[in-house]
Amino acid sequence: MPEDFRARPNVLPWPPVIFAAAWILGFALESIAPLGEESLPAWALTIGRLIAATGIALDLWAMAAMTAARTNIMPNRSARRLVTSGPFSLSRNPIYLGNTLVTLGIGLGLGALWFIPLAGVAAVLVERLAIRREEAHLAAKFGAEWTAYAAATPRWLGFGFSTRGRT
Repeated sequence: MPEDFRARPNVLPWPPVIFAAAWILGFALESIAPLGEESLPAWALTIGRLIAATGIALDLWAMAAMTAARTNIMPNRSARRLVTSGPFSLSRNPIYLGNTLVTLGIGLGLGALWFIPLAGVAAVLVERLAIRREEAHLAAKFGAEWTAYAAATPRWLGFGFSTRGRT
């Protein structure tokens, strides 16, 4: 990428915009053309709610880790520090992973099945519009420290759109 990402990764805070749009679209589609006329079984609703709760817990844990490290949480602002501990030792993007889990969990937990494919679409868009640029920003700011971290920690959670160490 020819741009200088040292100052900040993005002009717009893409991830919250993308996930908000997915939620709005999901609720709109569910009201216009719900998927599956019959309700999901109780076990599926319970699993969905557990997935959503896990996503919320992951989001809160990651935000607390970033706050404790005194670095910026907003995805369109420059990082002050590279956080590699806590949830960031499991995933380079625990907040985006949490947001994806919450979206998926809403789909199952509320029986709002449009949210399930929208969770995947949102994750792909976040990866393309934000994560790649954020990683370029972190590489420009933190150099070898970022490279070592990226090589040791998966982008998502050992699965997803890229493999371990690929930036």
